[in-house]
Amino acid sequence: MNGDQELQVIVQQGKEPNTTVQEERNQTGVTHSKTYKRWLRVAVYTFFVISGQSVATILGRIYYDNGGNSKWLATVVQLVGFPVLLPYYLLSIKTHTTTNIDGKAASLRNRVLVYVVLGVIVGADCYLYSIGLLYLPVSTYSLICASQLAFNAFFSYFLNSQKLTPIILNSLLLLTISSTLLAFNNEDSNSQKVTKAQYVTSFLCTIGASAGFGLVLSLQQLAFRRVLKRQTFTEVMDMIIYMSLVASCVSLVGLFASSEWKTLSSEMDNYKLGKVSYVMNLVWTAITWQVFNIGGTGLIFELSSLFSNAISVLGLPVVPIMAVIIFRDKMNGLKVISMILAIWGFMSYVYQHYLDDKSLKRSVGIQRVESSVPPEAEGSNVQKIETSAS
Repeated sequence: MNGDQELQVIVQQGKEPNTTVQEERNQTGVTHSKTYKRWLRVAVYTFFVISGQSVATILGRIYYDNGGNSKWLATVVQLVGFPVLLPYYLLSIKTHTTTNIDGKAASLRNRVLVYVVLGVIVGADCYLYSIGLLYLPVSTYSLICASQLAFNAFFSYFLNSQKLTPIILNSLLLLTISSTLLAFNNEDSNSQKVTKAQYVTSFLCTIGASAGFGLVLSLQQLAFRRVLKRQTFTEVMDMIIYMSLVASCVSLVGLFASSEWKTLSSEMDNYKLGKVSYVMNLVWTAITWQVFNIGGTGLIFELSSLFSNAISVLGLPVVPIMAVIIFRDKMNGLKVISMILAIWGFMSYVYQHYLDDKSLKRSVGIQRVESSVPPEAEGSNVQKIETSAS
């Protein structure tokens, strides 16, 4: 009798795991399918970030090299193309589920305040980028921009409680040294066009713009957590669109307040490549910056703002290589060392991200294993022991 009871308990226990295994297999298949689709989206967004940023930077350099001088117009085209995001917004909103909701939606006053503050910072930041690109060779400019990852991690430490591990500190040190080396770079090819004061001014403006970009990403993350209280696809897109709207208004005010708009007609007439090329340069610069924004926005939603910034930095070495081919920029030893340090710093940062992701998956896996043991199974084990004992 005792043997029959024990056999019956074992058979019952044997049936339950089979059902669970089948369900787990089905869930695993669905999970793998979702994972592949997710990483395919990440790959597409990464391509958008790298290609959009590279082409937009090259077009900005072409604008200056062929007679363009308006820093505010160069700022406007970085921002004013945001309506291109609207079709992407409308087409993608149905494919993104609402996640990470925490509490009630923010009030209209707080929401507007967030958009205005961030928009003003972005407008000023783009203006600094325009000054930097005006006087610096595009290869030097792009390498300095790699420091934005270091600034992002620095601000995230104070605003978002980002941990500064030894690997992250190594990344910050390498990126800082990489940018600092370029301050001592002597551009012989531009010595007749750019004065020492203009070079230093552009260098400092590019550093300031990189710091501003890192600050904006950290403030965005803080706003999602403390003010907006949720990070859904709709919230992320609203942030990008309204922030770009405010930044565009700031740049347009700067364009008219500086009286640079009065020279645009003569600038178009005297453009070396012709009027059509002048207009097409501005149009495609605006579009490619929005391609960059679509990729960056997608990466923020799929992964994080820090990862989005890391991919942006990954694309920066592409620009100096293109600049050597297109603009005949000199790739001297100092630039090569700076590029190697920038890539090394980026890889250190990505490795830390990999370790964090691996640790997170391990902890989640442990929790799933612990939660997958049903109370009935535990009771059955106890019953089996008691039956055997009797």
